[in-house]
Amino acid sequence: MRRLNRKKTLNLMKELDAFPKVPESYVETSASGGTVSLIAFTTIAFLTIMEFMVYRDTWMKYEYEVDKDFTSKLRINIDITVAMRCQYVGADVLDLAETMVASADGLIYEPVIFDLTPQQKELQRMLQLIQSRLQEEHSLQDVIFKSAFKSASTALPPRQDNSLQSPDACRIHGHLYVNKVAGNFHITVGKAIPHPRGHAHLAALVSHESYNFSHRIDHLSFGELIPGIINPLDGTEKIASDHNQMFQYFITVVPTKLHTYKISAETHQFSVTERERVINHAAGSHGVSGIFMKYDISSLMVTVTEEHMPFWQFLVRLCGIIGGIFSTTGILHGFGRFVAEIIFCRFRLGSYKSTSVPLSDGHTSNHLPLITDNSTH
Repeated sequence: MRRLNRKKTLNLMKELDAFPKVPESYVETSASGGTVSLIAFTTIAFLTIMEFMVYRDTWMKYEYEVDKDFTSKLRINIDITVAMRCQYVGADVLDLAETMVASADGLIYEPVIFDLTPQQKELQRMLQLIQSRLQEEHSLQDVIFKSAFKSASTALPPRQDNSLQSPDACRIHGHLYVNKVAGNFHITVGKAIPHPRGHAHLAALVSHESYNFSHRIDHLSFGELIPGIINPLDGTEKIASDHNQMFQYFITVVPTKLHTYKISAETHQFSVTERERVINHAAGSHGVSGIFMKYDISSLMVTVTEEHMPFWQFLVRLCGIIGGIFSTTGILHGFGRFVAEIIFCRFRLGSYKSTSVPLSDGHTSNHLPLITDNSTH
């Protein structure tokens, strides 16, 4: 009884076989079929390698939402060199209401030489080249996000020459914490002093001939300081053509949460537009000489996540490649054989066409004469 059930089960499984086996004696091989098979296997191998490279790669996914965090402080990271002595310049931040001056205690004023060494100039040229490429190819920003914390620092290397030249510039570097509202970070003549209506700079003791707001922005970023991230103003250098010149940077800051396989951090991206003009009150160009960075905080927050293709999706795509190539090459091979057989059949029919034989009554016969034994004698 058990044997009978096993036999029925085995017969049922054989009926459900979707891959019937054909005896090798019934299979006919051909040179054309071998050629097509070789092409198919080569294509499958090539596409499998390409698909595996896609599987290994990652991409950045961008999601947008409203930023609901209004209570936390915003960190500003600054490293700017101005071509004036440190006792002549002052830097601070003023918020949108112009009633509260952010504390500038986190900034360091360091006397330096404005001209760079050859090694420092090389790094600056590299940063400027990267900035120009980023403006043309925005997808390079994804590569920078992926290489965060893995790339070398973008800060200028320290000077290695033993120059006897006295410092002629002031490097202002450090960080500030401000409220998450629009504000204005500026560097101008004189130190900032408290004022009931806002603030002022003590510039009366500085002569106009010593004004020189040529500057170099080695680093400017918002939020957490992440090594390897290149910001839009890194490597910027401006040379003043006049003593009374104003440089303005209008910055839009976008809060960004970065989640990659290497890091998870909260930083800020920003876009910037630049403007510079000479202060000439007689010509109607009013203002104060200096460097002004007016920033505004976007109400949207961007979440950047590094994603990877799931393994099951890789298997599905791989099966689709293999099955699709086999099916396509089989159809093309069958169609090619069908066309070849039609052409060869026409040639064969043409070789067996009948010949006309004249008769004694003047008619022609299209039939071939019969060959008899008598005709051979």
